[in-house]
Amino acid sequence: VAAKKVLIVYAHESPASFNAAAKDAAVAALTAQGCTVEVSDLYAMKFKAAATTEDITGGVKDAENFCYAKEIKLASEEGRLADDIKKEQEKLKEADLVIFQFPMYWSSVPAIMKGWMDRVLGCVLSLFAHSLLSNGILNYCGFQGWRTRLQNLCGEAPVYFAPLDYFDKEKGFLLKPEVKEKYASKECGLTVGIHMGKPLPANSQTKAGV
Repeated sequence: VAAKKVLIVYAHESPASFNAAAKDAAVAALTAQGCTVEVSDLYAMKFKAAATTEDITGGVKDAENFCYAKEIKLASEEGRLADDIKKEQEKLKEADLVIFQFPMYWSSVPAIMKGWMDRVLGCVLSLFAHSLLSNGILNYCGFQGWRTRLQNLCGEAPVYFAPLDYFDKEKGFLLKPEVKEKYASKECGLTVGIHMGKPLPANSQTKAGV
């Protein structure tokens, strides 16, 4: 497998934690495989979690009816994002593989990680989503088997998503008739939500939580 650029977005304050050990193991294993690994240590960076008007330089367009999603999209198009957002987006664009390392807080990510996702991905969500649909995501990994899995992580087959061109944009992204016809005789359907009354593919998104 060719050397890749890896970004680890890491959210835990304690260097003695399980999360720190998992992060360190990933850095060591992937570096040994020739990868370039960069870590965004959100607590060490004191990354700002709250999505506010401070994320936009030069002021907002409609302060009276402020809408973060609209304003941040416009600021992104005009190059008016806060420096910390731009730096993280550059890391993201250069990465071939992104690992999110965090503890579970009330069945979700820590606030600082959620803030990273809101602020960094918010205005490039379409680009990020396209990347996911084009390249796929890897399966979720829990407490066991991480060191073993790291040995072949860069060569792992991603979770499958149906390509965007399978859908008709003009008709609310309905599956195109020719695609339906193509899969009518196949054993499995396409993916979650588009199973066509057939069994799901072995590498569908349902595996992402395993």
